[in-house]
Amino acid sequence: MAERARTTASAARYGFTDTRADGQLRAAGWWTEGGPADGATDVLLALSRAADPDLALAGLDRIREADEPGWPELDSTLRENRTFRGRLLGVLGTSTALADFLVANPGEWRCLADNRCTDPAKFAERLLERVRQDDGTYATGTAAEHELRAGYRGLLLGIAAADLGHLVEPGLEHPQFRDVASELTTLAEASLQAGLVVAEQEVGASAEGALAVIAMGKTGGRELNYVSDVDVIFVGAGDLGVATRLASTMMRLVGNACFEVDAALRPEGKSGALVRTLEGHTAYYQKWAKTWEFQALLKARPVAGDAELGRQYAEMVAPMVWSAADRENFVTEVQQMRRRVEDHVASEHLERELKLGRGGLRDVEFAVQLLQLVHGRVDPALRSSSTLEALAALGDGGYVGRADAAEMSSSYEFLRTVEHRLQLRRLRRTHLFPAASDTDELRILARACGIRPVRGRSQGEALLAEFRRHAQGIRRLHEKVFYRPLLQSVANVPTEALRLTTKQAASRLAALGYAAPEGALQHIKALTAGVSRRAAIQQALLPVLLDCLADTPDPDGGLLSYRKVSEALQDTPWYLRVLRDEGTVVERLAFLLGTSNLVPDLLVRAPEVLQLLGDPARLTGRTPAEVATSLRAAVRRQPGLSAAVTAARSLRRHELLRVACADLLGLLDVPSVCEALSSVWVAVLQGALSAAYRQRQAELGRTPATIAVIGMGRLGGAELGYGSDADVLFVCEPAEGVPDAEAVRFASSVAETVRKILGAPSADPALVVDADLRPEGRSGPLVRTLDSYRAYYQRWGEVWESQALLRARFVAGDEELGQRFISMIDPLRYPEGGLDPTDAREIRRIKARVETERLPRGADPTRHTKLGRGGLADVEWTVQLLQLQHAHEVPGLRTTSTLDALTALAEAGLAPAESVDSLREAWLLATRVRNATMLVRGKAADEVPGTGRDLAAVARVFGYSVDDDPGEFLDAYRRVTRHAHAVVEELFYDN
Repeated sequence: MAERARTTASAARYGFTDTRADGQLRAAGWWTEGGPADGATDVLLALSRAADPDLALAGLDRIREADEPGWPELDSTLRENRTFRGRLLGVLGTSTALADFLVANPGEWRCLADNRCTDPAKFAERLLERVRQDDGTYATGTAAEHELRAGYRGLLLGIAAADLGHLVEPGLEHPQFRDVASELTTLAEASLQAGLVVAEQEVGASAEGALAVIAMGKTGGRELNYVSDVDVIFVGAGDLGVATRLASTMMRLVGNACFEVDAALRPEGKSGALVRTLEGHTAYYQKWAKTWEFQALLKARPVAGDAELGRQYAEMVAPMVWSAADRENFVTEVQQMRRRVEDHVASEHLERELKLGRGGLRDVEFAVQLLQLVHGRVDPALRSSSTLEALAALGDGGYVGRADAAEMSSSYEFLRTVEHRLQLRRLRRTHLFPAASDTDELRILARACGIRPVRGRSQGEALLAEFRRHAQGIRRLHEKVFYRPLLQSVANVPTEALRLTTKQAASRLAALGYAAPEGALQHIKALTAGVSRRAAIQQALLPVLLDCLADTPDPDGGLLSYRKVSEALQDTPWYLRVLRDEGTVVERLAFLLGTSNLVPDLLVRAPEVLQLLGDPARLTGRTPAEVATSLRAAVRRQPGLSAAVTAARSLRRHELLRVACADLLGLLDVPSVCEALSSVWVAVLQGALSAAYRQRQAELGRTPATIAVIGMGRLGGAELGYGSDADVLFVCEPAEGVPDAEAVRFASSVAETVRKILGAPSADPALVVDADLRPEGRSGPLVRTLDSYRAYYQRWGEVWESQALLRARFVAGDEELGQRFISMIDPLRYPEGGLDPTDAREIRRIKARVETERLPRGADPTRHTKLGRGGLADVEWTVQLLQLQHAHEVPGLRTTSTLDALTALAEAGLAPAESVDSLREAWLLATRVRNATMLVRGKAADEVPGTGRDLAAVARVFGYSVDDDPGEFLDAYRRVTRHAHAVVEELFYDN
């Protein structure tokens, strides 16, 4: 007993766990009391590499017992022929069903010893030989089924042996999944062909009844499993009764012998006629077929029977398949069908179902087929019935990213390989991955798939991790591709419109509203010229883009801008990928390019913003404070003044474009736009001042003064627009022991440097630092000390300067000095006791003079956003007058913000709520119109466009459609400002 335990333990070194292994090894002649028998070590090592060594050894033992006379030959071949050894043990260690076949058919193992155990070209011939009788006729009935089954299993054995041999004997040829699937498909085709020959013998068919067998599904795609239904459609000619008997007989014969033959994909399904004529199929598909039927027909391929009839059927269905995407709601129906398929999977199996579950094979197949049907209308390269071939073509053509295509292809092959190994076990149709708790099954399956232990993980754990990784990757890519908004947009474009270089395209462009369709075609040709991947992606994008641009105020200008942007970004690797993968990006980009002249110019220099268009949260997510902090930090890291300002300009450009896009798309309201633009301007000013200060300080080797910058006007009120200048005051304070004159010279040199370097010409909107609101205006010194400002305002300050100081706030430089300046001016702008009536009359007089002198000659007062009736000046002067009069007693009025001051006026009862609402509405409207005009024209303008494309574009920004009369928007603007002007007349002049 002790000796047996010792021997068994020794045998365990080869992976055997079954207590019968010792006896089986001895019976085979491969084990002795001292260990492996002479010459048996290679066999034992090979057995140890089988997926299940105990199963492989048990299979050999059964074969030996079933054919004792033939065992010596088999034993000798196993010992001497490495290729044979790998094939046979690979099969026996994986499949009990094929082991049963070898036991029941002694000598069948010999086919595995041939140099090539499979020859697909001879499959049909081999099967026909099995059913052919001595008299040259073919067996029928049960005899035919028996011979066909044996022949089929023998050929299946050869395919499996070649597939698995390399796992047992490393170095043997390793067939790729697609090669194995192709051989299985060829075997299925041969079986159908042999079955039809037997059926003809059994039915006694005459020449009057012709039948063509059309393969569908995985057979049609040449990607069949080891165990699968074979989906077919039958086409008949002549006597349909004969053709129907042929079809039903073949289905019975092949179904009993090889695999189930399923004809449920035929017209009307199982309730429809089994065989129809070519004309009958044509009529059905033209009138009654549903979307899913055309998706299924994508894989239709004649494989048996009347070749000419099969060819005619294939030629008939092809145009219908490749125009199916023109059907209404095509994409939506395919997506809904995939969800229905998934809903039928039991919830407890959803994550383990290789075929139908989440991240399963159907996720890949549905995504690929949907892309094929949508884009294959005009791209013949996509018209493959093979999932993997089509996926490769989609990647090559740019319809999906190369990395995505490669990942999906790899994951698909992995899942199909796992599916094959599961089915080989008992030759049963199954798609259920083992549960995580079934460690034995996981281990055996992992070994059958060639999975090795990884970083402390067992083989089963490694397989489980790989399965989950691939399933998650497939699901992610499926959702990315299958639900891509661009697909629906492309499907909505008629097939003829996808052919972008035809005369019909020019007619369509004209119909869409392009003023110069021939010019548009030239842009299209330039973008799609050549055979590059870039041109292929553009070919797919442009039909959608053209439709989107047609819904903008300037389709021609938008297309030209798109060409310029595309050419400028052609070497940016992610540019076209973002447009292809994010359908909303295409739609939003088209709107921006067809509406704004500013956005395209900024986009070529800040292309990274394009990636934000697909995600509104990212486009609007950063607060002005966060943006300012990151801008200041980036500028501070630069080595010198020039680099600092370059970095500041770049970051400002990014922010300007981000805000402009969000603004045009209606994602930011007016106060948010003003705050964002003001915040980034302040951050640029802070960065430039700090860099100039450090440079001047380094040149002098000391610090003669501190400097503070006070924001005025719209900068002070945080109400800047896209084209606003920055109104500022510069104040300094001498360092201890430094004369005022020297401090002022130092501070002035810093201030001049800031103004000069920021105001230098560039392609971006100007950065003008305007100090004209300083004491004595342009004739006064650029910088004063705090005491000089105090002395000036006390002695010479005028009421308009107190009014201007209402907007003053510290924005840059030394904060303590800035706050002391603010404290110093508070008594001036919030005068104790309110505004003297004489000063109030002076403000009214100045406003009237400004409107008379500064309103441009010929300008329409009803359209001027700044100085026109009910415009910005009307509202702001009214608010500021009331601030000067009441801020000393109403703390809420002590604000630089126009909107906050309006709120305080209403809360304090200083103006009726409805009057305040009217002023607020007018101010917001005028500000947004001014901003929109800048975005549309690409340059600052204070007047609402009166007619033409610019007015239409501004109206479009406000939500009017291209079909609306833009004059309605202009009427609405005039109505709002007219009401506000009436309020101004009451509050400003009569108060």
